[in-house]
Amino acid sequence: MPSPAARGSQDDLTPDPPPSRRAGVAPSVRLALPFVAAYGDSGLGLLGDPSRRAIFELLARRPCSVQELADALPISRPAVSQHLRVLREGGLVVSEAEGTRRIHRLDPAGVTALRAWLDGVWSDALTGFHKLAEAPSSVPDEPQEDSS
Repeated sequence: MPSPAARGSQDDLTPDPPPSRRAGVAPSVRLALPFVAAYGDSGLGLLGDPSRRAIFELLARRPCSVQELADALPISRPAVSQHLRVLREGGLVVSEAEGTRRIHRLDPAGVTALRAWLDGVWSDALTGFHKLAEAPSSVPDEPQEDSS
């Protein structure tokens, strides 16, 4: 590893700006930004994939092995295993060994947290709707025509 003197100053370590910045064009997105999970979307985001959602729905009916899930879905066993790993890491699925196979089931704690979040969103939506419905109309009433 070269010594600090051989590496140069801190300015030497900073990459050159992209060509668009050198040409005087305003930058739109910096490509070297780290990924930040801004919304903490662990539960609902995990169910965005159709295969994962199907696995979740099957496990809601009853606990299953990877083979049972693969038999019920048009995806391979390795794909089922990958989706189960994501669901397990996201806290929606747990698994336990039964003999020579692993049985997967929904994690009640993870599902409860997901449901609590959805209930909060639904409650906020209903509150907003109620406020809107109860608010005085901002559109003036149309004049009534005199029928006499």
